[in-house]
Amino acid sequence: MPTNQNEHIVTPPVRLTVGTATFDDVKNALRAGFTDFTRRPGLGLFFGLFYALFGAFLIAGLVIFHQFWIVIIVGVGFPLVAPFLAAGLYEISRRLKYAEPFTASDIFLVIFMQQRREFGWMAFVVLFVFWIWAYQIRLLLAIFLQWKSFSTLQDFVAILLTSTEGVSFLVVGTIVGAFLAIVLYSITVIAMPLLLDRDVDIVTAMITSVKAVRQSPVVMLVWGAAIGAVTLLAIAPVFIGVIFVFPILGHTTWHLYERLVSEK
Repeated sequence: MPTNQNEHIVTPPVRLTVGTATFDDVKNALRAGFTDFTRRPGLGLFFGLFYALFGAFLIAGLVIFHQFWIVIIVGVGFPLVAPFLAAGLYEISRRLKYAEPFTASDIFLVIFMQQRREFGWMAFVVLFVFWIWAYQIRLLLAIFLQWKSFSTLQDFVAILLTSTEGVSFLVVGTIVGAFLAIVLYSITVIAMPLLLDRDVDIVTAMITSVKAVRQSPVVMLVWGAAIGAVTLLAIAPVFIGVIFVFPILGHTTWHLYERLVSEK
């Protein structure tokens, strides 16, 4: 029977279920992530190097132009943008799972094509949260350090660690920053690989990600804290550690997503 050209085929919405995460899931995902890294180390190290250079040049530029207060935002928030930059790693893990042959150009093409999908909108979400983060840090600086002056990074660190105002700024800033970090982590940790893997909208992806965190808060938040701590430690030796840590964590995030999210 001929089909009317004006008719539209309506695709039923994807119905997703979220499983409960355990520490064994995290351990197994980490093992699988490391295996993926060893199978295609060249691509993994490329993405790790890109991530490291991006952070190093950004912080170096802030120091050169004496924007020391922003260094705090970038240093603490740096691990939180990793899921967005790890799209290529997610695609590598996906193709390795299904034994699909691929080249570096295939992976870069997939990353480029994300601008036409919902994945690209997550950039606005991440930037919006970072804008709030930067605003509250600037506000707290004005409240606690309004009479303090610093011309070098060393002076700024000394004020933070040796003055009552500086310590108060660190305590309050850490509390507010931790809250925003949890919010950003919760809406992105599962949403990023989900948007790459399935044809879902950004709202569904964020809701699913939040469900995963709410359903297994201890495991997911401990994992998030571990990502932040490991990344910050990797930053310490002039970002060199990031080159190796970033791809392993990216692959691991993909495998954790696969263990938690399935279609009904």
